[in-house]
Amino acid sequence: MEEAVASCAALLRTVVDRDWTGPRAGRLEWSCRQAVEHIASDLIAYAGQLAGRPQDHYVPFEITFDEGTDNAGAVSVVEATGTLLAAAVRTTPRAVRAFHPYPYRSANRDGFAAMGVAEVLLHTHDVAEGLGLAYEAPERLADAVLATLFPHVQPGPDAWPTLLWATGRGDLPGRAPVTEWRWRNNIVLPAGRLRLEGVTPAAARELRAGGDGGFDWAEPGPFEGTRDAAGMVVKAYEAGAHQEEWGMFVLVRTEDDRAVGAIGFHGAPDASGCAEVGYDLAVSARGRGYATEALSALAEWALLRPGLRTLLATIERDNVPSQRVVSRVGFVLTGADGDELRYELGG
Repeated sequence: MEEAVASCAALLRTVVDRDWTGPRAGRLEWSCRQAVEHIASDLIAYAGQLAGRPQDHYVPFEITFDEGTDNAGAVSVVEATGTLLAAAVRTTPRAVRAFHPYPYRSANRDGFAAMGVAEVLLHTHDVAEGLGLAYEAPERLADAVLATLFPHVQPGPDAWPTLLWATGRGDLPGRAPVTEWRWRNNIVLPAGRLRLEGVTPAAARELRAGGDGGFDWAEPGPFEGTRDAAGMVVKAYEAGAHQEEWGMFVLVRTEDDRAVGAIGFHGAPDASGCAEVGYDLAVSARGRGYATEALSALAEWALLRPGLRTLLATIERDNVPSQRVVSRVGFVLTGADGDELRYELGG
């Protein structure tokens, strides 16, 4: 957040003596001055969501510049509100979610941070365009925004032009112009004593590389199957084939916010409406019914999604505990292939 705001302030301070009220901010209907005020408004609004933590509405307040505030003062407001959002992100517990409409009605601290960075970078671009300035956002930040909020967008060779294209601000060779867009915060599903938290491509990249993906793992996690599944998410994202609803979820214990495993799909349903599910659980968390609760919740949710008719699960013949899990959820044995048994659950 601080890096994004610093890049914005550095650019704006070079033109504080210019007129910001007349020029239009890029392709927006706002003036450059209105776009700067919008940056500050969004930053403080996101900080308010994390601080107030409403579940079905925005905290009912807004920020406006005092009458007579000059351009230098406007920049200082952006810096102050950016600092407030950064502080809110740092002090908000990992498990907290607050209302945001797109697309699952909530966002966590990482989501609000990414949205704040996106607002700063994109509207700084708009203002720069309106004032005839060159602006290049930090590539690392643009990449993080894409991998967090645009899981459906195939990353291009360079993140900043891709982010501009994805938000209707530029063109990319071989891709149709974008006229409508929404970013996408991750999905969370309740599952008894667990939460199933959707894994973004950004988190999946960290897990694949040996990190924790932003989760507090029960020892000795993350686990081999979890890291393998994260690699599948990254591969699909890089190919432009990732759909977060048919991706990977981390199993988080609600009582202590510890991650105990992962569950997810091998991909979106195929042409016949079939999708395969798999899961991985920490040894210390086995035998407590967590896998059954997670699979039951995910299966119930998935079978209500358009395009899915049958869930598949492939389990090794000697993995009796996992066979019992799928049977309790309602899967039926439909065949075998060598050492693997095939189970199915219909809608």
